[in-house]
Amino acid sequence: MAKDIKRIAVFTSGGDAPGMNAAVRAIVRNSFHNDLHIYGIMRGYEGMIDGNIRRLEMTDVSNIIHRGGTILKTARSQRFMTPEGRKQAYENLVYNDIDALIAIGGNGTFTGALKFSEEYPDIPIVGIPGTIDNDLYGTDFTIGFDTAVNTAVQAVDKIRDTADSHNRLFFVEVMGRHSGFIALHTAIAGGAGGVLIPEEESSIDDVIKLLKRGAKRAKLFSIVIVAEGHQMGTVYDIANHVSEKVDFYDDIKVTVIGHLQRGGSPSAFDRVLASILGFSSVEALMGGKSGVMAGIRNNNV
Repeated sequence: MAKDIKRIAVFTSGGDAPGMNAAVRAIVRNSFHNDLHIYGIMRGYEGMIDGNIRRLEMTDVSNIIHRGGTILKTARSQRFMTPEGRKQAYENLVYNDIDALIAIGGNGTFTGALKFSEEYPDIPIVGIPGTIDNDLYGTDFTIGFDTAVNTAVQAVDKIRDTADSHNRLFFVEVMGRHSGFIALHTAIAGGAGGVLIPEEESSIDDVIKLLKRGAKRAKLFSIVIVAEGHQMGTVYDIANHVSEKVDFYDDIKVTVIGHLQRGGSPSAFDRVLASILGFSSVEALMGGKSGVMAGIRNNNV
């Protein structure tokens, strides 16, 4: 028999992703629609351990669908990875009469959620994929990925102007952890000359061959997108190795887009995705589900 859900707590954990606020908004609105009490846990698992839990009202989520970051704040918690930390978190949830949890985050968030649900199965928990890396199994897209790609592409568009003007080769590093989704999509949409991703092995010689093919076509500048998790080393290492063997550009530069990809107003796609998954997470809990993620595959939730 499914547990009677009356009080839900939502939290965001790990790296922030554009669209998290839109998901929180949808969760709060659907909870109110179903006469449920909804609470926010501040700073993820850290707040759960510290008992930083507060009631959320409709006014808390007014005018936030377009905002980046997360109104619930976020953090990475080493304490939650210990049995003592999870026990303290559980006791705080019981003290606040929390019936169920919604976790918004990525790999680390879901690892913690799985461990917690195994130890304390009396509190159902549903996950929402919120990470710019787009590296979670079970969903075609994660919240924040589309915005991060758009941010990276806008940066590449600007870099192209100066690369063309100065006949330069640019190596542009994008985020993604151990995944190449951001790099691949940025390279395609940005018209890059090449891309280096963790999923495909490549060498400096491969990069040289690629650049020489472009030079033979009288291409005087180029842009290579590098995923931060690529196995050849840092983007600076790659640029230095290439500079030792390539002399047909006036200069070689490196740009690391960095945390710009985490910030900014979420794209329309991310707002819609987050709203759908936020709504669906509440529905899943009311339907008696736990230990699952609200994802989207082939346009089906």
